Amino acid sequence: MYRTTLTAGLCSLAVTGGTAALAQDARFTWEGSLEIGVDSTVRADDSAAELTDTYLTLEAAIEAALTDRISLFGGLTLESMTDPTDDRAFEDLGLYVSEFGFRFAFGETTVSAGKISPVFAVAWDAAPGFYGTSLAEDYELSEMIGVAVDTSLGSAGGALSFAVFYVDDTFLSDSVGDKRGRNSTAAGGVGNTGNFNNLSIQYSQEFGATTAWVGARHLSAGTGDVSDETGLVAGLTHDFGNGYDLIAEVAHFNGAGGTDEDATYATLGAAYAPNEWTFSATGTIVDNSDADTDHMIALGVDRALSDTVEVNFGVARFDVGGERSTAVGLATVIWF
Repeated sequence: MYRTTLTAGLCSLAVTGGTAALAQDARFTWEGSLEIGVDSTVRADDSAAELTDTYLTLEAAIEAALTDRISLFGGLTLESMTDPTDDRAFEDLGLYVSEFGFRFAFGETTVSAGKISPVFAVAWDAAPGFYGTSLAEDYELSEMIGVAVDTSLGSAGGALSFAVFYVDDTFLSDSVGDKRGRNSTAAGGVGNTGNFNNLSIQYSQEFGATTAWVGARHLSAGTGDVSDETGLVAGLTHDFGNGYDLIAEVAHFNGAGGTDEDATYATLGAAYAPNEWTFSATGTIVDNSDADTDHMIALGVDRALSDTVEVNFGVARFDVGGERSTAVGLATVIWF
């Protein structure tokens, strides 16, 4: 489904020294989005998977300057806490803290400490279309307790991000409303170690209309895992200047998800935006070393109704875990 990453945008404000369009003053910035949509699996090998989820997602992010160098940042998300098992409409909604902490500015470098979203890869957020990120989001890093360093490498147009972290196991990992429960290391999972023995690093570089990135991460085995996970990623985006944009990314993981298996994700997406319309196509292939290869092909049509309102439509064909399905989605997104 279509998603907008808010806290990353605020982080870029801190690095570049800019101000949000909706900032109330120079010491406080905020932004938010509301997405209301329908995600329907209309055909599937498993008939039990044919269901419709009418959903709502509300995200908000703030950053408040405490001094010239120190700011407080935070993010809240309201969404369904569970995957649907039957047709549902606006059910299982819970509110949780997605990010919270302090940010310290040192010239072109910022240090963020608290609950953070470490930088690793791009396609999980930027692949175009309603379903474009559906498989790449498997390797998103979010809701981590840690420290991140982001620095701009001067006029060369490069940026370096580094973080050490572990999966949030504080009271912030719980939710209000539909309670997902507080996380603990006993739940297992790579990175869920309660120690700063997980890391990510990524370097990005602009070359005119092209931006390229390379990154790596190491997630230590948690309770019940048989292996640490080590990941590498490389990708690029290119703006052709005539309404066409391209994104390509490859990510490989040894010990994927703490198992003894490897997985390689390859995502290719293209979008054409001649005016207020955007037409897109995205494909992702996941080569699993000890399982069937997963596939997704998605088509999308987006229509900007104004600077702050957009309607998104998508259709996708999935072949995941040997089960094939077809999904259709429609959403309205409002930015604040």
